[in-house]
Amino acid sequence: MKLNELIKTDGAVTTPKRKGRGIGSGLGKTSGRGHKGQRARSGGLSRPGFEGGQMPLYRRIPKRGFNNKRFATVYVEVPLSRLNRFDDNSVVGPEDFVAAGIISPDRRAAGVKILGTGELERSLTVRAQRFTAGAKAKIEAAGGKAEEI
Repeated sequence: MKLNELIKTDGAVTTPKRKGRGIGSGLGKTSGRGHKGQRARSGGLSRPGFEGGQMPLYRRIPKRGFNNKRFATVYVEVPLSRLNRFDDNSVVGPEDFVAAGIISPDRRAAGVKILGTGELERSLTVRAQRFTAGAKAKIEAAGGKAEEI
């Protein structure tokens, strides 16, 4: 198949409705807007959520309770398998993760959390704010150390 052999499928391209072009077009005179009324005027649409003066739904339902999510401590999560790119017997921390491209420097977070996903094949001293229990066990099993900052 070549580019000059491509054809458009039926219904892919439709001609736009030409409004206000006489009675014979079927969309003449009022151009499909009906007679008078708010929607017949230019700019005559109400804002989203407007219910004709009735108290809108978003104001009728109760707003109760408290959500602690906005105050939660956020950590950048790093899987253990990503640490295999570092040399044996080296000390690695958040600055090294940024330099190696493992985490983005513009991430706003309270620190780094090392997750136990994947395997660690090197003996590393890993410095981070948090570790999962599985990550700590795998780091120590590989002959390294997990140090919390």
